Amino acid sequence: MKKLILTAALFTAATAGAQKTQLEFWTISLAPLFNDEMNRLVAQFEKENPSVELKWVDVPATAMEQKLLASVAAGRPPAAVNLSSDMTVKLVQQGALETLDLSDAQRKLYFASPLNTFTFDGKVMGVPWYWAPKVVAYNTEIFRKAGLDPSNPPRTIQTLIAAAKQIKDRTGLYGFMPNINGISMLYVFQEAGLPVLDKSGGKAVFNSPEHVKLLQTYVDLYKKGYIPEDTMRRGFTAATELYSAGKLGMLITGPQFILRVQNDNKTIFDQTRVAPYPINLAGNVIHTGLMGFMVPKGVKDKALAQKLALFLTNDVNQLQFSKVTKTTFPSTVKASTDKFFKQGGSDAVSQGRLVASTELKKAKDLTLIYPDASKLNKVFKDNVEAAMAGQKTAKQALDDIVKAWNASL
Repeated sequence: MKKLILTAALFTAATAGAQKTQLEFWTISLAPLFNDEMNRLVAQFEKENPSVELKWVDVPATAMEQKLLASVAAGRPPAAVNLSSDMTVKLVQQGALETLDLSDAQRKLYFASPLNTFTFDGKVMGVPWYWAPKVVAYNTEIFRKAGLDPSNPPRTIQTLIAAAKQIKDRTGLYGFMPNINGISMLYVFQEAGLPVLDKSGGKAVFNSPEHVKLLQTYVDLYKKGYIPEDTMRRGFTAATELYSAGKLGMLITGPQFILRVQNDNKTIFDQTRVAPYPINLAGNVIHTGLMGFMVPKGVKDKALAQKLALFLTNDVNQLQFSKVTKTTFPSTVKASTDKFFKQGGSDAVSQGRLVASTELKKAKDLTLIYPDASKLNKVFKDNVEAAMAGQKTAKQALDDIVKAWNASL
């Protein structure tokens, strides 16, 4: 009899385990630094939802779009996926994401601007997660060797470029690696107060003499060897590696990535100080990329998937994530008021958080929504690269892009 009871109990336990709903959520490039926090989220969601077995998968940024599209096509998408705003635009246009159904109370959890970033034609396609305005991390030892004053870092784009040239001329090291790969020049234009589209949004206008002059600035820097050869290929990843290796004077970065420097090279981290990102007064804005969670097309239980996305981005978990990263900021109203964000400190991470907190009022995700984004972005990227490589003039490159864009817009 005891054997029968034991067998029945084991069968019941096994059946309960077999009936658990299997869920996955994907993030972008958070492993291994934030493994503990992601595992905490998994444990907490499973505790609140005993019938769910949750798995966290971290995906490199360069592989995310392709991997997600493949999972949707195969009918096996994750329940929630972490995407940047520019990725979201392309995936919405490809029909790869579900519309979310948020109540008024759920909408009010988030600041209006970040939520609007993920709202397309009045439909909410995702919930905002974290963001952080760019700062300038700089190596005080390299500054000294170049004859620059570490207590007086550059305050404008013009003085930053001048400092970068001085570093290269006097030390042989690169001064900076501008964020101009991919479509990033679109953000550079807007930060300089230059429009990308006309007021109707139906015509590209970024081939004016002012646009050409700005692009030419970076073409000249590239041609004269003031910025690294792989700037256009590897962008921010290469910049972080160079800075961590002590081979880059200034790193334009989200403050959360200063943790990577601390993790990679303690000596360089100890030499690092942080200054505000130089604001161009004409634009008076800092492009601040926003991360969010979306629900992919074809999830088996959309309501449960949305519940997971809301859990990952609620007040408690956004604040906890910020405390772990030490340098990212929540997109929820309540979490943003926590005293943690006003705490100072002498190390670069603390400086980065404090500096970025003063820039939040200038922060805005400048990602634009336009049809055929994937195709038009490739046209932009290819032509800007051609200009940098000297295959086209800056004017010819921008003229060609605008012509191609206006044929599609």
